[in-house]
Amino acid sequence: MGALRTTREGWVEEGLRVLAVSGVDAVRVEALAKNLGVTKGGFYGYFADRPALLEAMLDTWERESTDGVLDRIEQDGGDPKTRIHRAGMLTFSDDRLLPIDLAIRDWARRDKAVATRLRRVDNRRMALLREMIGTFCFDPDEVEARSLLAFCAAIGEHFLAADHDGRSRAQVLTRAADLLLNRPHRPSH
Repeated sequence: MGALRTTREGWVEEGLRVLAVSGVDAVRVEALAKNLGVTKGGFYGYFADRPALLEAMLDTWERESTDGVLDRIEQDGGDPKTRIHRAGMLTFSDDRLLPIDLAIRDWARRDKAVATRLRRVDNRRMALLREMIGTFCFDPDEVEARSLLAFCAAIGEHFLAADHDGRSRAQVLTRAADLLLNRPHRPSH
């Protein structure tokens, strides 16, 4: 019986999983090999070194966070407000992408190259928000402000520990989205 092997994608997936749970410093070849139940020798068949793995992880995250999300919202269709909501749910409520995104934001604070890549991803996300909000809001300054507020709400709600005066976080976020997207108020029951 031969030694167990894993695919290049398996190494990347395990790296992203560890990144999301423990941060970039925990993404170590030896630890990943142990988690995968393989020897670290197989790693070098796919990657020259740890930085090459980290780059592949960032490539996967960027592709899934931008092209993957855009493809899904285009495929599912709907009006611009529905598409904005779906993009936010896919990115910031997803059990896979959200923890990776938050870990990459933390990593970007200490690594200029990661910060540059995060800026590129966030610029694509903001472009989508501007495009969709621009379909019902025609003042460029207001489009930019609403886009910023929507993006900040999507990210910031994961860091906010405040209570909401007897309302649930979901109720407050729904109302905030209604305001940002000019949707009629839907009173909660």
